[in-house]
Amino acid sequence: MQSDLLHRYIFEKLDVRGELVQIDQTFNEIIAGHDYPQAVQALIGELLVATSLLTATLKFEGDIAVQLQGDGPVKYAVINGDHEQNMRGVARLQGEITGDSIPELMGKGYMVITITPIKGERYQGIVPLTSDSLAACLEDYFTQSEQLKTRLWFATRTTGERVKASGLFLQVLPVDKEKSIEDFRHLEALSNTIKDEELLDLDAQTVLTRLYHEDNPQLFEPQQINFVCGCSREKTINALVNVGQEALLEDIKQQGEINISCHYCLKNYTFNEDEVKAIFN
Repeated sequence: MQSDLLHRYIFEKLDVRGELVQIDQTFNEIIAGHDYPQAVQALIGELLVATSLLTATLKFEGDIAVQLQGDGPVKYAVINGDHEQNMRGVARLQGEITGDSIPELMGKGYMVITITPIKGERYQGIVPLTSDSLAACLEDYFTQSEQLKTRLWFATRTTGERVKASGLFLQVLPVDKEKSIEDFRHLEALSNTIKDEELLDLDAQTVLTRLYHEDNPQLFEPQQINFVCGCSREKTINALVNVGQEALLEDIKQQGEINISCHYCLKNYTFNEDEVKAIFN
């Protein structure tokens, strides 16, 4: 089964649209080397799916960040993406993980969705983390921001050699309100029958046929999802310039060299005294 794809679909006679995302390689690359507990891996997987679905839902060109912040064992978890489905992400822990629900992982906190379009003004939406699941928190976001009935279903697998994450999305179309709500309830009831292993292991066409075979779902061309960290030695040098030569040389006297690691991919960039001086000359 080809994975790391975002699928959009509509129905011939129903005023509802949907999305299905299945992610394998990108998820594995994001968590590689970080040694996250399984519950945190699952949280990152769900955030990754959510970010992918949101980029398709919001119809913009630019960058998006979906971040959870709280006072629980997970200080924050964030996925950064863009309209081309290039993704990266990281989580920071500040305590022992004892559960896998949003309250157990994040404590008291909130979700911040930041959209930075190439053209137009930056937008930020904030919703408190008052539900047990990330899917429910996102449904709260859609209720607050778009006033359109929306449902999400997430599935993750963090056991075995490779992790996987998938998600299903349904949203009413703002056409005939009474009809669209009726259509939505019909599809919602069907979608509630989906099993995690079906979302994770079956190809998109098979999933949609099993769920909605009588409603004629129509799939569009899928969009590829990729891990793109974006770090480089050049960007690291630009960051060092902001620190200043004097402070950097003082650090080199104490430590022998400057070491900077990328938060996302963990790649290490090293600079000795001559290299630091060359930056400022």
